[in-house]
Amino acid sequence: MPFSNSRLRGARLAAIALSASFAFSAAPALAEGVVNIYSYRQPDLIKPVLDAFTAETGIDTEVLFLDKGLEERIAAEGQNSPADVILTVDISRLTNTKEKGVTQPVDDPAINAAIPAEYRDPDGHWFGVTRRGRVIYASKDRVSDTDISYADLADPKWAGKICIRSGQHDYNLALFSALIAHWGEEKAEQWMEGFKANLARKPEGNDRGQAKSIMAGECDLALGNTYYVGLMMTNDKEPEQKEWANSIHVIFPSIDDAGTHVNISGMAMAKHAPNRENALKLMEFLASEEAQEIYAAEVFEYPVKEGVEASDIVKSFGTLNADKLPLSEIAGHRKAASEMVDRVGLDDGPAS
Repeated sequence: MPFSNSRLRGARLAAIALSASFAFSAAPALAEGVVNIYSYRQPDLIKPVLDAFTAETGIDTEVLFLDKGLEERIAAEGQNSPADVILTVDISRLTNTKEKGVTQPVDDPAINAAIPAEYRDPDGHWFGVTRRGRVIYASKDRVSDTDISYADLADPKWAGKICIRSGQHDYNLALFSALIAHWGEEKAEQWMEGFKANLARKPEGNDRGQAKSIMAGECDLALGNTYYVGLMMTNDKEPEQKEWANSIHVIFPSIDDAGTHVNISGMAMAKHAPNRENALKLMEFLASEEAQEIYAAEVFEYPVKEGVEASDIVKSFGTLNADKLPLSEIAGHRKAASEMVDRVGLDDGPAS
């Protein structure tokens, strides 16, 4: 059976409150016509594409949103877990679902044909759905340079000019992992020391907050994801965010000549998916051209499927030349990147 409305509401409240006291019924969801989704992605971001899936297939979707502990919850539920599909952000969270043993391999010709090899697990445990570039937000008023590499961010010319969120955040750790994969740990650590010296303040806030700091004159450059710029540009509920977006332009840095680091949102099939056929249909749909176009238009992310174009807003940022290094290889350096952040003291700020 699918989640009941009352239990789903309770589960959402429990997840948002980070309470461990609520649990689903032990009875698995076996009825036809439903797919149960455990998601790290905000419900409003995935609703348009899930609505399109239901309209096309007649299969309902039930979503449980959690902001942490998703893998642990599925593991604790064991064979009785209702979870069919896992939706998440960041390569580290995707690889973590595999390492925690809560996924199963999927070998589907349609999915494999749609998603390039660098954006899927070699063993079929996870697949990228959308891409986002980890780019430089630069002040329109104070930065005339349009060609800045990641390596350049350690140049003393930018001393006191750079803002970032915590170095231990998944998005930054993924970038640092990519630098280690390309440069090796010694060179990457030397770079991080120079990067830290160029910080304007102690790392804080989120990606949108870095754009706000640039508008306020606290810094001239920041690291951020591309899709946040689109979300800020179109945010009618909080119009001040449009001002933040209008104060910056996007620069696509490169790792030497390899291209811009990209991260992904992704999907995986839960290990004990009770509605496996419906889960596979959803995964095939998410890899399809139709779903990729919806994601591109609604969430301002880059499609993973070749031939599907980004939205006009995202195109206005410039051309993304994405690093082709497999994300599975980049993810292998996450632990080293996290330890490096602590060793260098990046989150302590420039004066430490």
